[in-house]
Amino acid sequence: MALAHRVLYPTAILSLDEYVARGGGQGLSAARSAKPDAIIEAVTASGLRGRGGAGFPVGRKWQTVAENRALSSTPSTVVVNAAEGEPGTLKDRTILRRNPYLVVEGALIAARAVGADLVVFATKRSFEGEVERVRAAVEEAEADDWSDGVELVVYEGPDEYLYGEESALLETIDGRWPFPRVVTTFRRGLLGKVTDDDPVGPALVNNTESLANVPRIVGRGPAWFRTVGTEKSPGTVVCTITGYTDHHGVGEVPMGTPLGEVIDEIGGGPREGRRIKAVMSGVANGIIPASGLDTPVTYEDLAAIGSGVGSAGFIVFDDTVDMAAVAAGVARFLAVESCGQCLPCKLDGMALADLLMRLGHSNLQRTDYDVMNRRVADVADRARCYLAIQQQVVLASILKHFGDELEGHLSGDVDPVAPELISELIDIRGGRAVLDSRHWDKQPDWSYNKTYSGTVPVELYTGKRPPWSP
Repeated sequence: MALAHRVLYPTAILSLDEYVARGGGQGLSAARSAKPDAIIEAVTASGLRGRGGAGFPVGRKWQTVAENRALSSTPSTVVVNAAEGEPGTLKDRTILRRNPYLVVEGALIAARAVGADLVVFATKRSFEGEVERVRAAVEEAEADDWSDGVELVVYEGPDEYLYGEESALLETIDGRWPFPRVVTTFRRGLLGKVTDDDPVGPALVNNTESLANVPRIVGRGPAWFRTVGTEKSPGTVVCTITGYTDHHGVGEVPMGTPLGEVIDEIGGGPREGRRIKAVMSGVANGIIPASGLDTPVTYEDLAAIGSGVGSAGFIVFDDTVDMAAVAAGVARFLAVESCGQCLPCKLDGMALADLLMRLGHSNLQRTDYDVMNRRVADVADRARCYLAIQQQVVLASILKHFGDELEGHLSGDVDPVAPELISELIDIRGGRAVLDSRHWDKQPDWSYNKTYSGTVPVELYTGKRPPWSP
């Protein structure tokens, strides 16, 4: 299987002139000569689905924002979600490192389609190299009149996992903390209402990779986009392979490629003498046992086995890994990153992390194990975002497929294990993933203090000015 290069260029494009010389800008030219409705129709016909996690149809999202723009007296805003923080994922940053101009072009096409006069590239302060690349690309686009009157802004936000959640992202851009809200996510501002008197128009939020697909869809047509992939999951997907494989990496493959082939091509397959036990698609989808390695990487096929594409960050575990350690690592990551607005999410999540850590150390009684199972069932109660559901989905799938392995710790017949480090990727260097080991020191109140304050982020920070606020 050969890797694709539709959105992940094999070598870095270092200037806008070089990008144009290699065919860049054709999609933007086509969009400028087309009506907004025609642009949206092309994206809809392509079948492009969001590459940020949920897989929502991009054209349908654009249509919704465009219709609500018609109800507002002010233009829309396009937000490029480059706040990549899903464990096991480095694909958006790799796209931006190789060719930020492709994403700028896609965002400008989106702006024309939904009537936006502002594009915000929402990334993280810690992504210094990517921020520099995007700023330089924006400056070149403005200097060459690519922006056509659309203001381009690079926003540097926090490292918190929830910053990448759509409503929390909008909250953060508006100067608040990344606490998810229960309102229509395409409206900017907590109190914003799309009315004739409202100065705040609707916002279109799309993932980096999603927008990177747009220029060629508009320039070459939706039929071209569908020449690879499947009927329901057309196009390509950029995958990150980390974990217990020969090496780690990022690569673009046609949708529909079997998961095992993706792991072999990008990650070199399992380590010598080992076999794959399970694969985790970030921390938002059910675990995939070895029996699922033949499953095509599509939204429908992975969903059919109880998992999902997510952001296509596949963490591979081989037969040396104790799945109790994986469960404890997942539970800790999600419990720490919970904001505390939903108490079952935060408190039950913290309780699950503690119970699973004790289980890994073979320090749990059967009654505690039963409590743990009940906590898994209740952790998503009254959840306002997907984080608590992630706890439920991932842990329930580990219990389903590897329950015997976890129960082995109750009798003490299995050697104790520490939680597996499940955290955000800092980089991949020399074929090895660099994980954010600061996670071990991060407290549930999002501080890095030596002791936990005993409170939750939403109580500690609401009303306080965020340090990243301009």
